[in-house]
Amino acid sequence: MTDLLAARWLFGTSLAFHIVFAAVGVAMPLFMVLAEWRWRRTGDEVHLELARQWAKGTAILFAVGAVSGTVISFELGLLWPRFMAFAGPVIGMPFSLEGFAFFAEAIFLGIYLYGWERVGPRLHLAAGALVALSGAVSAFFVTLANAWMNRPAGFSLLDGRAEDVRPFTAMFPPGWAHEVIHVLLSSYAATGFAVAAIHAFFLRRAPASAFHRAALGIALGVGGAAALLQPLSGDLSARQIAVTQPEKLAAAEAHFETSRGAPLQLGGLPDAEARTTRYGLRIPYGLSLLAFHDPHAEVKGLDAFPRDTWPDPLHVHLAFDAMVGLGTLLALVSLTGALLAWRARAVPTHRRYLLAVVACGPLGFLALEAGWLVTEWGRQPYTIREVMRTAEAVTPVGQLALPLFAFVLLYVFLGAMVGVLLWRQIAHAGGAAAAAPEVTP
Repeated sequence: MTDLLAARWLFGTSLAFHIVFAAVGVAMPLFMVLAEWRWRRTGDEVHLELARQWAKGTAILFAVGAVSGTVISFELGLLWPRFMAFAGPVIGMPFSLEGFAFFAEAIFLGIYLYGWERVGPRLHLAAGALVALSGAVSAFFVTLANAWMNRPAGFSLLDGRAEDVRPFTAMFPPGWAHEVIHVLLSSYAATGFAVAAIHAFFLRRAPASAFHRAALGIALGVGGAAALLQPLSGDLSARQIAVTQPEKLAAAEAHFETSRGAPLQLGGLPDAEARTTRYGLRIPYGLSLLAFHDPHAEVKGLDAFPRDTWPDPLHVHLAFDAMVGLGTLLALVSLTGALLAWRARAVPTHRRYLLAVVACGPLGFLALEAGWLVTEWGRQPYTIREVMRTAEAVTPVGQLALPLFAFVLLYVFLGAMVGVLLWRQIAHAGGAAAAAPEVTP
């Protein structure tokens, strides 16, 4: 394994691990504050217990996310020093503001966890709302930095250096809005379905449990709404990428030749050398229609770009198909749940539907990871699109396979510990209302 490949694996593994906790940090605070809001409106003790249990779970996941996020901060400087030397003066502002949002989230989470009987009800609820807002704002700023890597702006390139830096132009590069919307919706959908799956599992075993019924209603309500909105966000992203990053769209759709009335490629295995895709299903005019809302529009293929700047179409296309397929499945399950809830005027608890929700539990995070791979693999061979190649950004330090092995072991250990802590938390959920100190709404 070359040092460049080891650096990519190490950073990719760290991000793949951290992205789960980052998404949970965006969505879980919203769930817990919605539960408390329901309790304060209705006086239902079930929602009080739910808010307390979800707050404890949020604290566990927030702590691990803080550790893994710190690792990534160090890795950015140690593995990619040339990238940071170039990009730091240009996109330092969104990174700094992301750090500010993170600290705000930590402060208000502390107030929320320890303020049940110590601060007023409005202040406590407001602290929970600010935790939820800070988590979303933190994701907003870090996604802006990634959007800049995909479409760098706000500087002039002079002799390999960034000159005439315009920070606000760099912070909001072309296409930033669709990427931010897509990331936030995917965080709510992935976390919502994961939490809903846990409570659907227990609800199948204890159908009369008001605790798991209430939890399912909030988690599935938020996650399902996000999953239904995600196809609209995906359509916006496809049309933006067709203009701002056409080579990424060409790789994602395994579209080798520039053409009008381009077909949509579903499935299949792209062969870059033969410039064809085997075993897939082609829908005539589908790609032109989706990318430009015009069945006869011209869509750039990979042949419009130099061969040594192509992303790997096999990797990008498979990840893209996985993201779209899983997202579509979650949207269908959400639509079914909405129809069942509308007919029953209550949280859907049909056993077969609960089984479908349980099966969908990990799919949101798999779709999230696949979407992240599309973004990152689709930008290769560049770290900063058309400015700095990944091979130019890596550290000259060698023997990177050793820290890769060590961090893989660390992440396995942390993942196992989180699993044990959350299982203990979940196993005791639903029966703690009687033991909890009395708190008035």
